[in-house]
Amino acid sequence: MTVGRLGAPRIHFRATDSTNARARELAGAGAVHGTLVTASEQSAGRGRQGRTWSAPAGQALLCSLVLRKWPALLPLAAAVAAAETAGEAARIKWPNDVLLGRRKVAGILVEARPQERWAVVGIGLNVAVDLAALPDELRATAGTLGRLPADVEPTLATLLATLEGWLPAHEADLLAAYRARDALAGRHVRWAEGEGRAVGIDDGGRLLVETRAGRIALDAGEVHLSV
Repeated sequence: MTVGRLGAPRIHFRATDSTNARARELAGAGAVHGTLVTASEQSAGRGRQGRTWSAPAGQALLCSLVLRKWPALLPLAAAVAAAETAGEAARIKWPNDVLLGRRKVAGILVEARPQERWAVVGIGLNVAVDLAALPDELRATAGTLGRLPADVEPTLATLLATLEGWLPAHEADLLAAYRARDALAGRHVRWAEGEGRAVGIDDGGRLLVETRAGRIALDAGEVHLSV
């Protein structure tokens, strides 16, 4: 698969409700592949399960990309790119959270309408977030790269270049890169319907879990690491 350059054109907002919402609007209006929406601050950024993504103004990388061509394992490609941007120690918590230790430094939200030939990849990355400035409910779980606000733009450039390299990658290479950073493999996990020991992902990106009833594959939803 051949893909074009990511990040052009770019639309930047000082403040918006959600970069993914703006990118979806642009995609529906015919925006070209690689169109980038960024914001210094957003009031209604969304993560998986309808959660909000909160960060002080100017301290986090908040971006969404419009794609017209994308691989079947797009969520994995975005997660690997975000983890590589976060650093060698970063790990991926299935399906699309990036952790440093047990703290979340990045989240990915992929939304697609194949019938309209577009996908939107939203990535929030805590580049220079002051954890003390976060809402009380996030301080125990949120992490930061510990960089400076001036590093947000260079980090964006690294992220775009890294993702651009992974979009056309062979699935075997992408799966290997994801598995090398898997935060759940070998760990006891639980989810709404059960619990078990995570044993990696299959070739379709589903989480494999050994339970008392046997091995199952989760293709959606949220899992939690057991204490």
